[in-house]
Amino acid sequence: MNELKEALKEKGLVLGRDKTLKKMRAGDIKKVFLASNCPKHIEETVEYYAKLNKVKVSKLEINNKELGIRCKKPFSVMVLGY
Repeated sequence: MNELKEALKEKGLVLGRDKTLKKMRAGDIKKVFLASNCPKHIEETVEYYAKLNKVKVSKLEINNKELGIRCKKPFSVMVLGY
């Protein structure tokens, strides 16, 4: 959870699957966080691109609604990268 707190302070924070994958393909992401209830196909896609670009993936113990709250957003967040 400390890693998540540090990530939330970063300027280049990216929310959402599509934006995170796009930034991962460009090599602009260092680490990705996945919500605990992330669907398997999204998780596999993120892990595939993470392997290609040597990006760390961390599966959180909180669900997407809680992750959205921690990001101070009025919506749920499934994938978060920085």
